[in-house]
Amino acid sequence: MVDGKKDLLESLVKKDKTNNTEETKQDLLKMSEVSIILDTYEDIFSDFDPRPFSQRALSDDFLLEAKKASRERNSGEIEIKFLIPEQKRNIREESLIKKRLHEYFKKHLIQIKDEINSIKKRGYFMICLGIIIMILATIVAFMKSTTFISHLFIIILEPAGWFTFWTGLDQLFYEIKYKKPEYDFYEKMSKVEIKFYSH
Repeated sequence: MVDGKKDLLESLVKKDKTNNTEETKQDLLKMSEVSIILDTYEDIFSDFDPRPFSQRALSDDFLLEAKKASRERNSGEIEIKFLIPEQKRNIREESLIKKRLHEYFKKHLIQIKDEINSIKKRGYFMICLGIIIMILATIVAFMKSTTFISHLFIIILEPAGWFTFWTGLDQLFYEIKYKKPEYDFYEKMSKVEIKFYSH
């Protein structure tokens, strides 16, 4: 965020709270890429998880909004602004929440990277296996044997080789493509800038 935008944001937050609270809130919402109005900090987290903020699961509604913003933002970092009533603000809890959000997104980024690497390994393995099976089928056919067993091997090995080979390609091109939006989301969110403001 450029310095001019920061100064404008700070001046908006410092506006007279009695007359301009709603106006200030709307200005903040317009400037932010992801703006979420909270009644309490609990709104960020799952209602079904009783653990403290440092370990608690995130709300599905919050993740849905974050994914929507991530899709609209093609490049660069994402900024999230939480607007919470001033009397309910707690700096210590805000610090814990920021840490928890960063940990959550980094953890899921590592998980999705591991999944993609696993898909790549499986894809390459299946391609190599398919080629080996097709080579075996070629060797059996090249021997020009007329026995029942040799013909059976060719009938089994040829489609098995092609099937394994194409399944490996499917893993590399389609399975990884299917995982890419999720990877992009967690990569962006792992660098997210999180700020809290009073309203």
